[in-house]
Amino acid sequence: MARLTRKQKEALAKIEKGKFYSLDEASVLVKEITNTKFDASVDIAVRLGVDPRKANQMVRGVVSLPHGTGKDMKVLALVTPDKEAEAIEAGADYVGLDEYLDKIKNGWTDVDVIITMPSVMGKLGPLGRILGPRGLMPNPKTGTVTMDIAKAVTEVKAGKIDFKVDKTGIVHAAIGKASFTADKIAGNANELIQTLLKLKPTASKGTYVKSIHISSTMSPSVAVDPKVG
Repeated sequence: MARLTRKQKEALAKIEKGKFYSLDEASVLVKEITNTKFDASVDIAVRLGVDPRKANQMVRGVVSLPHGTGKDMKVLALVTPDKEAEAIEAGADYVGLDEYLDKIKNGWTDVDVIITMPSVMGKLGPLGRILGPRGLMPNPKTGTVTMDIAKAVTEVKAGKIDFKVDKTGIVHAAIGKASFTADKIAGNANELIQTLLKLKPTASKGTYVKSIHISSTMSPSVAVDPKVG
């Protein structure tokens, strides 16, 4: 087992063992225990009482974080020529079609989100084995397959993220940066939690939100009261 560094020990000492913190308390604490030299990402992990193997218990959705992600999201707009100007004006980082499809075929995936049009989805199908594992395949349910390209690009740039429960029943999401004020971290976390509560599957029985933890890159996690909602 790896030995803890002095900073790691100091961070752990600030977390009261067995205590569930409020969102506000956890957001203050996660800033205190972050000691990285870079602007660390702040992440949330919510364990849900669902069985993701069953289609009627899959939890997936989108949320617009009120304070953004703190990350400059790189957006690729795969669009036909008549939509290129719209995508560029909205702030897409890469705009085009066939040349980018060829780049992806050759392994290029240096983007955070891909937005496209319904008519282009047929061309993306063969690229599923490349885009799928990286979470880059556009999906109408997350608003990344649309005719309103400008709106989709603008929302992603402003802090719209999509999330999906993993096979262990946990939703992981980045909700900001350590440089954010504590109230912005708490606000983003609360927005995601409230969205998850609205998406509770009717087939889910018993406790829905089993645990919530907030952490930053390389920091210990802080347990949040799961009854926050």
